[in-house]
Amino acid sequence: MARFYDVHPRNPQRRTIGQAVALLRDGGLIVYPTDSGFALGCRVEARDAVDRIRTIRHLDDRHHFTLVCRDFAQLGQLVEVSNPVFRAVKAATPGPFTFILPASREVPRRLAHPKKRTVGVRIPDNVVTQALLDELGEPLLSSTLLLPGESEPPTEGWEVAELLEHMVDAVLDSGDQGKEPTTVVDLSGPEPEVIRQGPGEERVWRW
Repeated sequence: MARFYDVHPRNPQRRTIGQAVALLRDGGLIVYPTDSGFALGCRVEARDAVDRIRTIRHLDDRHHFTLVCRDFAQLGQLVEVSNPVFRAVKAATPGPFTFILPASREVPRRLAHPKKRTVGVRIPDNVVTQALLDELGEPLLSSTLLLPGESEPPTEGWEVAELLEHMVDAVLDSGDQGKEPTTVVDLSGPEPEVIRQGPGEERVWRW
């Protein structure tokens, strides 16, 4: 049964964050709050947890997983970033944006798109997420908590705990979450393409 942690949204308890990170380091799968709703998260190396994400969300091998990063320096180790892309991403982070970019050699092949060799990356503007990333010291492999057959994600921690109590190891609740997943922008091609418009402000993406 999943552990349930009540986390302060502005001053996350260090002990609670430490307990959640201990689960992650042990290969666990958690649900945690971000600036665009709840997300499923685990370590990149946690194959069993990644498989559980695929099972929970009914994902195929073409799904773009997202690597959630603490800062731009960490993000830059995971993807190939040209100077124009650097400026575009830097201007929009931290915030509710996910960027599709060519994966670097640091990203395991099994996590990148099988044909395009791309991956999603983002830097959230959320205190609890940042506390997890600081304590973990590495990116979180994540996917929006949108369940099969549902048009909107759950927004309350108790609801998530009831739905996934036997499928995840912990649920971190810091209050009601938003319903909109991130804005997704594909920056891997010759021209930027908005794949999904979410809560991130609408802007003109150009080189």
